[in-house]
Amino acid sequence: MKRTRLVFSGSGGQGVITAAIILAEAAVIHEGINATQSQSYGAAARGGATRSDIILSEGEIHFPEVVQPNVLVCLTQEAYNTYSSIVRPGGTLLTDSRFVKPIKKIDARQTELPMYDTVMKEIGKPIVFNICVLGALIGITELLKPASLMKAVADRVPKDFLEMNNKAFDLGLSLGAE
Repeated sequence: MKRTRLVFSGSGGQGVITAAIILAEAAVIHEGINATQSQSYGAAARGGATRSDIILSEGEIHFPEVVQPNVLVCLTQEAYNTYSSIVRPGGTLLTDSRFVKPIKKIDARQTELPMYDTVMKEIGKPIVFNICVLGALIGITELLKPASLMKAVADRVPKDFLEMNNKAFDLGLSLGAE
């Protein structure tokens, strides 16, 4: 991996920003890769649009904003409608099949997975949806080692919720690897 540009998008309350932070921390702390992470929020704290840009690089990163991501994650229809056109040709677009119905022809590898429904069926708590998304992303792209992500999750999540987050990550990893 020389440089990978990612954009995570969705709405407030889905854990989009937290997932991006965990990914960047896993890269820097546990794999020694340079990373930047920035974020923007809509006017509303919950339900408003959110976006986080992440750059992973073996070299220096001079500018933290992502213009044309290699990987785009859209967790709402609004995010998909707004950002699907920015994914780099030949890139990867990951969406949740419950919340996003693809309507555009995209020059990218488009993967729709039932991440939210799987979390609700297997765990019953939507709070770990974002961790399932991270697992799916790693299953699809193999950007980082799964163990690195789980160490970063363990650094961020209260110990009482670690087992539930590990299960959500493993569910996503399985979905993404299929």
